[in-house]
Amino acid sequence: MDNLGRNSIVNAYYLLDNRTISSKEKPTLGGTRIKPRKRNIAAPLDPAAFSDAVVQIYLDNAGDLVVFTGGRTQPGTTKPDEGERHSYSIIDCEPQREAILPSVIYIQKILRRRPFLIKNLENVTRRFMQSLELFEENERKKLAIFTALAFSQKLSGLPPETVFQPLLKDNLVGKGLVLSFITDFFKEYLVDNSLDDLIAILKRGKMEDNLLDFFPSSKRSAEGFSEHFTKEGLIPLVEYNEKKIFEVKLKDMKSTLTTQIAEETEMSEVIESVKQRVKDAKLPDIEVVRILWDILMDAVQWSGKNQQQNANAALRQVKTWAQLLNTFCTNAKLELELMYKVQMQCYEDAKLMKLFPEIVRSLYDQDVLAEDTILYWFRKGTNPKGRQTFVKALEPFVKWLEEAEEEE
Repeated sequence: MDNLGRNSIVNAYYLLDNRTISSKEKPTLGGTRIKPRKRNIAAPLDPAAFSDAVVQIYLDNAGDLVVFTGGRTQPGTTKPDEGERHSYSIIDCEPQREAILPSVIYIQKILRRRPFLIKNLENVTRRFMQSLELFEENERKKLAIFTALAFSQKLSGLPPETVFQPLLKDNLVGKGLVLSFITDFFKEYLVDNSLDDLIAILKRGKMEDNLLDFFPSSKRSAEGFSEHFTKEGLIPLVEYNEKKIFEVKLKDMKSTLTTQIAEETEMSEVIESVKQRVKDAKLPDIEVVRILWDILMDAVQWSGKNQQQNANAALRQVKTWAQLLNTFCTNAKLELELMYKVQMQCYEDAKLMKLFPEIVRSLYDQDVLAEDTILYWFRKGTNPKGRQTFVKALEPFVKWLEEAEEEE
């Protein structure tokens, strides 16, 4: 047998002998359970080695490595002396959704597998938002597109307040950087989402009522808002903001008028106040008539089930504030609208159901409603709510009007 064969047999025997010995049951103490000792072994933290390993894994697998600047660096800087930079980064790609979306999707997958990275993403995003001035205009646009796509894809770890609140630094807003960034963000987000979705994000970011805070002080006005976003093609956002402003002014008008009625302010002062607020809010005349009637009736001290007291209170209110109603019911169309408003309220409120003819008669006596308006409503009124009942209740008064007309 040659030396090679001999060595093979010796080695095989050695391995077999060791395996046999190791398979033998080791002696133990009877009735005693030996528990292995457990120790918490803390591995030393090495962020640099970890980041390098992550980079290498995805470079080896030909995947799109998702980082913002292409390497480890301070927010906004791209200094060449901070190490070699790779080409798989948002900053180096084209400012288009097709180029940036794969990065967003990849981050989403990573966060699902490594939830502990969610906080890191939030912190990094906050730092980038605070450092917009360190990026070029084209780079800020890429970050805006990335942020919009992140929200569109419902990326974990990116709450709206993380994005919007850091943007409100005075120096960033004053230079117009924030307005440019947020405009690109809005435009990109609305490609795949509705305006309601955008408003929901703004609400969560506590910015729904403070959109003007994104504007430099020289442009911070409702007109500046409309002009800017109209030019950018974001008409739905402009309409939403105008509606918001309208609602705020309307609420202010209602609150002021309610207070003035409760305090029995001089009629001339109330009328002037309403006129000014109508002008500021650009309220339609029909809307003004509806609001005035609602506020006057809401201010009445109703008396539960006592029908006579309710009737007296309603008629007293009409008589007291007839001049206010008369000031804004300036034509037949507005008078008819007031009649429809009275009709709807009497139909919807049980305690006023039987007061319709008395209220109409009182409005006629105070020169708020003209005879022709009442007759038109009686003959050709279009609102069906309770109409049959109210027409029947108003018949005696209409008959009296017709007879008076014939006598004249």
